[in-house]
Amino acid sequence: GILGAGMMGAGIAHVTAMAGLSVVLLDTELANAEKGKGYAEGLLKKRVSQKRMSRDQADEVLGRIRPSADFADLAGCDLVVEAVFEDRAIKAEVTQKTLAVTGDGIVFASNTSTLPISGLAEASSRPDNFIGLHFFSPVDRMPLVEIIRGRETSDETLAKAIDYVKAIRKTPIVVNDSRGFYTSRVFATYVREGLAMLAEGVTPALLENAGKMAGMPVGPLALADEVSIELMYRIGRQTQEDLGDDYVASPADGLVQHMVEDLGRLGKKAGKGFYDYPGDGPKRLWPGLAAEFPVVAEQPDVEEVKKRVMYIQSVETARCMEEGVVTENRDADVGSIMGWGFPPCRGGVISQIDMVGVEDFVTECDRLAQAHGARFSPPQMLRDMAAKGESFYGQRKAA
Repeated sequence: GILGAGMMGAGIAHVTAMAGLSVVLLDTELANAEKGKGYAEGLLKKRVSQKRMSRDQADEVLGRIRPSADFADLAGCDLVVEAVFEDRAIKAEVTQKTLAVTGDGIVFASNTSTLPISGLAEASSRPDNFIGLHFFSPVDRMPLVEIIRGRETSDETLAKAIDYVKAIRKTPIVVNDSRGFYTSRVFATYVREGLAMLAEGVTPALLENAGKMAGMPVGPLALADEVSIELMYRIGRQTQEDLGDDYVASPADGLVQHMVEDLGRLGKKAGKGFYDYPGDGPKRLWPGLAAEFPVVAEQPDVEEVKKRVMYIQSVETARCMEEGVVTENRDADVGSIMGWGFPPCRGGVISQIDMVGVEDFVTECDRLAQAHGARFSPPQMLRDMAAKGESFYGQRKAA
């Protein structure tokens, strides 16, 4: 069963049906669920036109997706994946409606990208059967699934989740619960550092080109549009609400709020964000950016911009390692390359630290923290490694 037939839910339904599994695709209105099935149909038509599958094979896959607006149709499902809005109350409601039909013996997975799994599991009578399955968009093309283990998630539930991810031909990484988990938490630093520099008066074109020159698939502003500025805003509001006085403000917060509340520029899906999306041509940076975020006369060196957007990702990953959110170096590296397109030439977020050298990386991050803020300050784990001459993948240096 899949709850929510938006782009994510429809994508999950498609890859699940492609793997030979039957799917109930549920939404609030049957028309929405049918539209979600139509998304899969469009992908299959493309495969048929490319001679990658026959029409009969495509029809067989489509036949495995059953659109519905009735929770009763979830009866008999072994696994239900929730892919609704990033709203704790809505997620709790659909969890309870599902378990009322299926019974609480099923595996219930949330596709949340930021909300802690242990908190969401409180809506279930069996938190041991609750787990996070974080897919990436577009689901049919992105190879990674981040599996998030909650405080009470059982070994059996984890094993079933890994089996499912392998069955749909995706690569799993397993991480422990926290806000933003691993991928969303680290990926967001790239976007937010770009927005922080925009607020400082760095030229938008310099930001975007530096990101691509560093090896990222797109610049931070383009990525903010792709992810949705509105979604970033909504996640930020939920995080502030959850953490209260413990919330640590980001230099990007005010900028995101201004884009959404004052300018109504919500991102690519809405047709306008940091870029304009004309129907008759390629996207282009919104000319109004200069008026909203004035450019300063003295611009930073491109290497400094590259360093800021790349090093911030590795610093945050090191914090995730220190906190036990990620426990394997390879999971961190594989997750960064497959999950959000961190440049393979850098080996991944952890390998980047090794390539620079832990001691040199710590020294440079201290400089960046002094110049731009405490978010660059290396965690104690990195300082200890630097003092001992250690690296993540290598041996301790000889004295």
